[in-house]
Amino acid sequence: MTPNKFSKFVQRGLGVVEQGVLITIAMATIFAVFEAILHIWQARAIAVGDLLLLFLYLEVMSMLNHYLGSGNLPVRYPLYIGIIALARYLVLEVAEINALQMLALSGSIFLIAIAILVIRYGHVRYPYVDCPTQQSN
Repeated sequence: MTPNKFSKFVQRGLGVVEQGVLITIAMATIFAVFEAILHIWQARAIAVGDLLLLFLYLEVMSMLNHYLGSGNLPVRYPLYIGIIALARYLVLEVAEINALQMLALSGSIFLIAIAILVIRYGHVRYPYVDCPTQQSN
């Protein structure tokens, strides 16, 4: 097997593994959504933490959908998930955390939001010219 054929063989194998992992993540996320909805149904109450958890799952599914549709994954999606996860933690643990921890969590959310703004500005101001999904106008 020539190096070029071997490279293509490995690339195809990794692609199959990648698709399998993506399907696994999608199925686990869908299962978690149903589990969260069942928990809400059984509790007969909707808490803010439950809604934020559903938003987390929604962001994961959105990230998977974007990746499957375009083949690339913007770094913004994990940052959005990070903000929602920190906000959920802040909401759920507000009674047990002290002022310094609350400041640290809030500061972390703020820094991630600034990072998203910087990334968005960079994509608008300096678009990729070699990327077919982002054409300059």
